[in-house]
Amino acid sequence: MKFASAKNQKIIMEKIKIFATSFTQVALVSVNTILITKGYVLGIFMVAFTISFIWCYNVSKIALSDIRRKLIYSFGAGLGSVTGYLVMKILA
Repeated sequence: MKFASAKNQKIIMEKIKIFATSFTQVALVSVNTILITKGYVLGIFMVAFTISFIWCYNVSKIALSDIRRKLIYSFGAGLGSVTGYLVMKILA
């Protein structure tokens, strides 16, 4: 079995982090939308705070990135949105 070089592993981890942060951020936006419709004020505040905190890190990484990273970010956001909706559909 051949393993990826340290450089390739670093690139792969960077892409996973980009995907994971956008996935998490947008899943939380979906969750927060449902919390808003239900009127759960504490949940709304906590989720909105977390969304904004994650966004502070995402904006600088993505704004100056190449198209490949922007596509990875966007794919994570799309999948995160659907996942957030499905999780809240199960829980609500």
